[in-house]
Amino acid sequence: MVISAILTPEDEQVSELSRLAGRIWREHFLGIISAEQIEYMLDRFQSEHVMRRQLADEGYVYYLARVEGTPVGYAGIVPGEDEIFLSKLYVDKAYRGQGIGKKLIKRFLSDYCGRNRIRLTCNKDNKATLKAYEHMGFLIVDDVVTPIGNGMVMDDYILELNINGEWEAP
Repeated sequence: MVISAILTPEDEQVSELSRLAGRIWREHFLGIISAEQIEYMLDRFQSEHVMRRQLADEGYVYYLARVEGTPVGYAGIVPGEDEIFLSKLYVDKAYRGQGIGKKLIKRFLSDYCGRNRIRLTCNKDNKATLKAYEHMGFLIVDDVVTPIGNGMVMDDYILELNINGEWEAP
């Protein structure tokens, strides 16, 4: 497996990343949120132009995982001084359960070592993903309902993993 960092909005991998996001989201989130909300959130948070803006103006770094040249997963983070906000971590259905998510986390932690924790949000009804995060040591520390427009909300748990600069995947 090869994991590459995407640091600039000009990177040609951004369009590939956005296509991967669409494929994963349409498969994974149907049944958790409506098809209408999936398409709305893809356009608002996972589209190519939004990802390029996040890279250019919002402090994002993306990581793309490939197996034999095929894009199979990605992570989007916002590194802070003391913590890393894990905005996105998704793996294609055919590759789940193979440790790719853990490898993505290890990669960005090696690039941004010294932080004390990772924070993220996860949909309350995304049970399999919540279980995977809990297995990695994340704890639910709060919950939040965030309006995203068009009368839609994200109803999420906030999870946190204290790493004190180090983390070993279980």
